Amino acid sequence: MAAYGPLAAQFYDADKPLAPQSEVDWYLERLPVGDEAVLEVMCGTGRLLLPLIDMDVNLHGCDSSPAMLANCEARLEDIGYQTTLFLQDATTLNLPFRYRAAFVAAGSLQLIADPVAAGRALERIRAHLVDPGVLLLDFFIPDEAVHPPGAPVVEARTVPLFDGLRIAHRSETTVDVDARRIDVRSRYEKRSGPMILAREDELLSLTWYDEDEATALVTGAGFADVRVEPPAFVDGRAQHRFAISARLG
Repeated sequence: MAAYGPLAAQFYDADKPLAPQSEVDWYLERLPVGDEAVLEVMCGTGRLLLPLIDMDVNLHGCDSSPAMLANCEARLEDIGYQTTLFLQDATTLNLPFRYRAAFVAAGSLQLIADPVAAGRALERIRAHLVDPGVLLLDFFIPDEAVHPPGAPVVEARTVPLFDGLRIAHRSETTVDVDARRIDVRSRYEKRSGPMILAREDELLSLTWYDEDEATALVTGAGFADVRVEPPAFVDGRAQHRFAISARLG
């Protein structure tokens, strides 16, 4: 049950093709000015990476999912762009470049459900930063964490693909408030009419932090000037979102 396989990546692209301009502007306002490279950790299929590159940000990306990264590379080629992409896990990040800034968008850091491992990821990101060493992180508290369901929540959705096919997604979400953990078991099916052409199962886990906890997590990884910011990203899945900015300590 690997996370973010080929069907999940196709579903993600169809469901969330590009970041809204308001989110792009949020990062443009906070990233340091200059030609030196910036790193997006857990960049996925390029939802935010592509529009930032389109705004002339010198941006590299990394992700632990081969399928997501392959889609990102294909999308870049489709619009005539090139950049450096790395297939690496955030918790063991080891890249040949250093960056003036790095960010993790859309709450993706919370997919590292173990806070100790999340701290390691932040330490590895810090090791790749040089002055001014800006870090930007987006966080959310899921609605299920505030109002936990009494039983697993089952949802089903379908998105159309450009070739006339479609991908159906069925998920079952369980919440453990005491453990600060949400597990989402998913099944993706690529369909043509009633025929199922491909099937993929997935298990994702995530955690959450409030502002004080997120600040402590970032400070514990060696960052300084840690500040709570307005959210970079807003959607209907979480009523409470915020962001964190920090610099090299």
